[in-house]
Amino acid sequence: MAHEQHQELIQILHDCAAECNHCFDACLQEEDVKMMAQCIRLDRECADICAFLEQAITRNSPFVSELARVCAVICEACGDECEKHADQHEHCKRCAEACRRCAEACRSIA
Repeated sequence: MAHEQHQELIQILHDCAAECNHCFDACLQEEDVKMMAQCIRLDRECADICAFLEQAITRNSPFVSELARVCAVICEACGDECEKHADQHEHCKRCAEACRRCAEACRSIA
């Protein structure tokens, strides 16, 4: 089964979505939320595509490769944005690291 051969990627996707959701929530609690708007937006985009790709893999979608390519692009963008705030916010640092790991894993099957 396809999901068994991609078990590591499924876990990486799951972890990335969880970090993005945590970052999203934490950014909403920051004093200057407006400054975090792009981070919040990309956290949502990234969490959604990671969760979708995770589901697509487990149902053996014929579009896994294409979705992984898109997921890598979105993870990279989210990681870049979170990296801008990593010095001030630990949640952004952890999110950026998870996004980089996920983008690399997605590129390996794209």
